[in-house]
Amino acid sequence: MKTIKYIAAIIAIAMNLAACDDKESYADLLNEETQAANSFLANYPVIADVPADGEFVTMIDVQAENPGMSREDALKLTPYYRMDNDGYVYMQVLNPGSGTKVEDNQLIYFRFTRWNLSYVYEYGLWEGSGNSTDLGSNTTSFRYGNETLESTTQWGEGIQVPLEYLSVDCEVRMVIKSYKGPVEEVASVYPFLYQVRYFPSKI
Repeated sequence: MKTIKYIAAIIAIAMNLAACDDKESYADLLNEETQAANSFLANYPVIADVPADGEFVTMIDVQAENPGMSREDALKLTPYYRMDNDGYVYMQVLNPGSGTKVEDNQLIYFRFTRWNLSYVYEYGLWEGSGNSTDLGSNTTSFRYGNETLESTTQWGEGIQVPLEYLSVDCEVRMVIKSYKGPVEEVASVYPFLYQVRYFPSKI
């Protein structure tokens, strides 16, 4: 998957250098992406490292400590964790799940809503997209850790990050920058806020 992402990043750089005028380089686009992501994260506690003991502060923890607090207020107090040294992925744990850990190549289904944080930053536009409310056949899935299947690699590395630490039925929010996002979107250089629920295959 890393090789695919590297190639996609090179293509993205080439496309953006060709498309941008002299006033906006690929580096400028990356800076704008970072500004949009940081603007969103500034509204929350941010912890720079993954907890050594694997014990994340979750929204459930915050609600337990503050009985009667609304979900929205609890979200504002639940920290985002920087999940990699480069700050490509930040994760907020809503529900850590029941304790069953993922296995290599396990089929995982997920439902998500995502918001383009560049649109939020520039226009205040919160328009979500995804399949969270679609109870029909519009399912999305990947095989955990599989770097050869296009059905897995198309989603990028970021979407799999929570399962390295949490249970297979967890729910999280993540800020995912373009480099760790869907392969076909690397060239867009947009950060997205994802809210994701994971489900193990029952087959």
